[in-house]
Amino acid sequence: MSRAARRALISVSDKTDLGPFAKGLVGVGFEILSTGGTAKFLKEQGINVIDVSSYTEFPEIMGGRVKTLHPRVHGAILGRPDLPDDAAAIAEHGIVPFELVVVNLYPFEQTIAKEGVSVEEAIEQIDIGGPSMVRSAAKNHAYVGIVTSPDQYESVLEELSGEGMTLALRRQLAGAAFESTACYDRAISNYFAKINNTECEHPEQLTLSFNKQDDLRYGENPHQTAAFYVEPTPSAASIAGAEQLHGKALSYNNLIDVEAAFEIAREFEEPAAVVIKHTNPCGCAIGADLAEAFVNAYAGDPVSAFGSILGFNRTLDAKTAELLAEPNRFVEAIIAPGYEEQALEILRTKPKWKNNVRLLQCPEFADEQGTSYEYRKISGGLLVQQRDDQSDPESEYKFVTDRTPTDTELRDLKFAWKVCKHVKSNAILFAKNGMVVGVGAGQMSRLDSSFIAAHKAGERSQGAVVASDAFFPFRDGIDEAAKAGVTAAIQPGGSRNDQQVIEACNEHGIALIFTGHRHFKH
Repeated sequence: MSRAARRALISVSDKTDLGPFAKGLVGVGFEILSTGGTAKFLKEQGINVIDVSSYTEFPEIMGGRVKTLHPRVHGAILGRPDLPDDAAAIAEHGIVPFELVVVNLYPFEQTIAKEGVSVEEAIEQIDIGGPSMVRSAAKNHAYVGIVTSPDQYESVLEELSGEGMTLALRRQLAGAAFESTACYDRAISNYFAKINNTECEHPEQLTLSFNKQDDLRYGENPHQTAAFYVEPTPSAASIAGAEQLHGKALSYNNLIDVEAAFEIAREFEEPAAVVIKHTNPCGCAIGADLAEAFVNAYAGDPVSAFGSILGFNRTLDAKTAELLAEPNRFVEAIIAPGYEEQALEILRTKPKWKNNVRLLQCPEFADEQGTSYEYRKISGGLLVQQRDDQSDPESEYKFVTDRTPTDTELRDLKFAWKVCKHVKSNAILFAKNGMVVGVGAGQMSRLDSSFIAAHKAGERSQGAVVASDAFFPFRDGIDEAAKAGVTAAIQPGGSRNDQQVIEACNEHGIALIFTGHRHFKH
């Protein structure tokens, strides 16, 4: 194609970096055709634009719904000038082939992510002409370059400034283009499945779409490859929405542990700190301020806390940062809503691990509103469930023993219950004075978890409370807690042996609460 005949069609919703890119195209000899808001934007940038309607000799109609769905547009995209039949059609109908098509689609996913969006508003953001042009150009990538993201502008302009776009780049862009329309269609399909399945939360067909954010060094172990994918529009209140301010790249295991720290820390309204090791909390506490919460959380199990991941639900201050930087600490990563400048300076310069610690900031720390889901891949399938974000209100508690908890015990029981649901089953957790003092996690029997929690707590179990994520199937777990000095317990209830457990509590003078809700975490 001669330089004089170079033409690009540009029609985009996302106008990031569009002005410099379009000027670059003009600089290497392109004429630009455009429509609607894109044409207006380019003209405001001082760029000459041919309106598509003047090229097609057909006006935009129906409020702009119909503007590019025209044979002279799609003929210019799909035409193969070196084939006789195509060349004849191009000449007969006055078609000028496009060398480049630059299209990104209406922001459908961003629209439906907004609170209170109506079905009608969502439907108006379903692009029709855009995907048609993208697919046409991608199909004809042997002749046409298709650009669907501002991230591609630099490499495209570099090749166009030289000998022209290589087939390798056009093929790469075509693959990205088909992926973009596939993701777009999946989002629309999932939206309709959601609004049509009013009686069933889970659609008959489920298609998920994620974008790769990073290649990770490896997975759980060095011989496993791994990558981090994120939702197309991740919530600001999520790990994908967090910003890393400092430190080495996050690993696969780091990301899983940071998520665990994040989920527990945001359970609390009071200043809270959590210490995570291998997805389980080895320490957690609330306090009058963040420093007090951290000291008590770290004291929960200082041995296990070495090389841990920390979560905070308040802006991390200098006082807390000084405590973190003490010589006996070693921290892998920290997530918090924010960091005071002085705290950042301390963490970046003072501790021995200063260059390596990953500091993540997630200003939107509050829990997400609405239903969200968890996915777990198994061989040949996918398990989907709602997140376990139930709050278990105190109004539903059942006080089932002769003695009811004291005010202090009740505060500790509520604290322990919030943390316990984040511990791997079978979960037993001892707490006292707003801090975790012993955890038994992931054991094959609840009695084993009770032994471990009591061992971890040591003398601190005297006057502590115990939380169990599921019912005690036998009285032995209560007997073990009583030997450790526990004075109150909280559990779901629902076992056929509930009465035996209640009797055991009465024998030991333990106040027992049934919540009515189980919180297994496998």
